[in-house]
Amino acid sequence: MIIYNITANVDLEIVEDWLLWMKEEHIPKVLETKLFVSATINRIISNSDTGSSYAIAYKSKSLADLQKYETLFATDLRNEYNLKYSNSAPAFRTIMEIEKEF
Repeated sequence: MIIYNITANVDLEIVEDWLLWMKEEHIPKVLETKLFVSATINRIISNSDTGSSYAIAYKSKSLADLQKYETLFATDLRNEYNLKYSNSAPAFRTIMEIEKEF
């Protein structure tokens, strides 16, 4: 199983708007591609007062599915995100493979 993780540092002024958009628009669009089996929104707990950080973890069955997502869908969805939130919620991506789940 592959975890495609997007971490965003969201300005405090827009957290509610960002979360609503992620829950109701962006994440459902990503899942509609049928290349991920699930997604979670995780708030990162820290002592930072410069914003709220979140990690969105998408689970994919294979690296091939993730690569298909990257090829067919990622550019448009990232552009949509960046037009809306690039300055107030910058994000970076990480790809992980589950070695063992207990």
